[in-house]
Amino acid sequence: MYKSLLRPLLFRLPPERAHHFTFNLVKNLHKLPGFGAITRQKFSQAKPNQALELWGLEFPNRVGLAAGFDKDGKLFNELFNYGFGFIEVGTVTPKAQPGNPQPRMFRLPADEGLINRMGFNNEGVDALVERLKKRKNKDQILGGNIGKNKSTPNEKALDDYLICFKKLHPWVDYFVVNVSSPNTPNLRDLQEKEPLKRILNALKKENSTYKNPKPILLKIAPDLTNAQLDDIVEIVEDTGIDGLIATNTTISRDHLNTPENTVEAIGAGGLSGKPVRERSTEVIRYLRQRTQSPIIAVGGIFTAKDAQEKLAAGAQLVQVYTGFIYEGPGMVKRINQGLKLQSS
Repeated sequence: MYKSLLRPLLFRLPPERAHHFTFNLVKNLHKLPGFGAITRQKFSQAKPNQALELWGLEFPNRVGLAAGFDKDGKLFNELFNYGFGFIEVGTVTPKAQPGNPQPRMFRLPADEGLINRMGFNNEGVDALVERLKKRKNKDQILGGNIGKNKSTPNEKALDDYLICFKKLHPWVDYFVVNVSSPNTPNLRDLQEKEPLKRILNALKKENSTYKNPKPILLKIAPDLTNAQLDDIVEIVEDTGIDGLIATNTTISRDHLNTPENTVEAIGAGGLSGKPVRERSTEVIRYLRQRTQSPIIAVGGIFTAKDAQEKLAAGAQLVQVYTGFIYEGPGMVKRINQGLKLQSS
């Protein structure tokens, strides 16, 4: 029903407008008595067999929702009804910021991809905290993806990450340090060894002051060279952070079916969806050969086969975003059922 009826209607709208329309629709539908229970019954597995304990957290299944979909934590309570094993909110910054000028999100239907240059648009960490205080089920796993404000120079980036970390610490189950978005000027420079170690070591130190320290993960770009990936592995080992998320969106435009002039007209931004699937898997496989640190895979996951590819490459968990937009709300259950069949 989604792909034959709802998606064609939504795809008539500009992508960002369709996103807000969908959010409002889901929010309002869940206000109807019993709608949440019906949604859970339809889209969640009754007895998921892909449960995993990691970092002391009990993941009911391996499929999560990546950061960027629910930046401000406006819909996570409802989104859990669609079968996600975990949800990541953010990227959030200390201060609210509008992000880049619109239009800033574009569909590539011929490639089943998206290009976005959102620019960490969000309402700020304080607004997010207020929504997280209304979390309905604390047994559900919620991650917090943190970044820096566009106006903050890189030499002061650590201050922004610490602000978000401290304010979110009581309200999320794990953290993701985002230094890999291509849409904030110079942000990816923070992936270099020295600035990145400084940020991660400071967060680890702050984390150690809490009675219940939270896992800290690093999200990396798919565009890193093998030498840079080697540096990432060294940084993970040296700082003792808890894992990696591989990968963010790519700035590459190679091997697209979308006409070149259309892609050029869209301009800058991170490409996600099926075009990044292969490179994401390559990065995961490369990392797994060099580190035992847990990896959450994201990039081009649409089906159980895609998810299994990531798990076979060395990931423990997977996240979806673009696939969820193209495949619809039944996607998570289909992936979990497919993984169930493959593991039986």
